[in-house]
Parts: sequence; structure tokens; C-alpha cells
Amino acid sequence: QVSLVESGGGLVQAGGSLRLSCAVSGRTFRNYATGWFRQAPGKERDFVARISRNGGDTRYVDSVKGRFTLSRDNAKNVVYLQMNSLKPEDTAVYYCAADSDTSYIMYDIESRYDYWGRGTQVTVSR
Repeated sequence: QVSLVESGGGLVQAGGSLRLSCAVSGRTFRNYATGWFRQAPGKERDFVARISRNGGDTRYVDSVKGRFTLSRDNAKNVVYLQMNSLKPEDTAVYYCAADSDTSYIMYDIESRYDYWGRGTQVTVSR
């Protein structure tokens, strides 16, 4: 079993920054790629970004490229999502998820992720 806990959300003005953390406990952290998804009010949960098990590969949805950066510290069992130049449309509940599948096929699909956190709210005001 793997447990994930997100933190770092909050209220920020447009153009501001936040750093989300995803603390992972349970099975060996380095065995899992980690993804971030977000769900805005009234919308489906969408893929945001993903980082490979060793941190060497990152993938982002086009809308956050150049603004969001993923990193991970396998010694501390934490994944970070640095979010800069935030926009009101980034407002959502952000979830991290762990994926034991190492392939890059359909990595942006929710169903391939094995474990999920409960989410952290990010609100960006105009």
C-alpha cells in the first residue's frame, strides 16, 4: 500500500507562485512514477504533469509548460510541483498519484495510476 498526502495549496493572486508537495509513504517510493492531476469546479479531473521514477523525465500538459516544474527527492520521498505565473484558470483541486507502470503509453490517463492523494486546493484570484 502507498499513501500520498498533498500540501502547499492556498490562495494566490494571478502571476504569483505556489509549490505543492506530495509526500509518499509505504512501498518503495523510487519504484513509482508520480503524476499530478487537477479538477476544477464542475469539470473532470485532468492530467497536469508527470515525473519518472528517477526524476529524469518529466511530462506536462501544454497549458502549464514553461510555468510548472516537477522535481522529486527520493531520499525524502517527496515530489514537488513548482507553479509560477499562476492564472485564474489554474484554480482547481490538485491531486498527486503514484504509478507503478514505467511505460510512456497513455501516461496522462487516470486509470493507470495505482494510488491517489486526497488533494489540495489551489485558488488563483484575478
